[in-house]
Amino acid sequence: MSQRSIICVKTGTVIVTAKSEEEMAIPTPVNGQITDAVTQTSVSVLGSAPANAMGMIYQSAAHSTSILFQNAIQAQQQASMCSQAATNMGVMQLYSVNTMAGAQATTKLSRSDNSNTLLTLLVILAATRR
Repeated sequence: MSQRSIICVKTGTVIVTAKSEEEMAIPTPVNGQITDAVTQTSVSVLGSAPANAMGMIYQSAAHSTSILFQNAIQAQQQASMCSQAATNMGVMQLYSVNTMAGAQATTKLSRSDNSNTLLTLLVILAATRR
């Protein structure tokens, strides 16, 4: 029993195998053309596989990067909303403070004698060190 094989030149893989002459079709001009067409198609598929794989890898990387940017933009939008809410609350608190209460607090602070008391204590401390 003889074995006939068609081997891919680039990869060295067996594309078509026939075990004996009886298993093969009757040789006609069309049979050779069919064999050539099948062989060329198989070689074409094997030859384009690395390019297709790299294309899929690049597409996956681009998709991952786009999701990364979407998440970053979403985080920035959330931070912006929080800062706007905090500013709004601060303005509301400023507008809700009674002006008379603010005036009374300012008067109490201006009447306090803390600075004079502190100055007196510093003078006494300096005098005792001499």
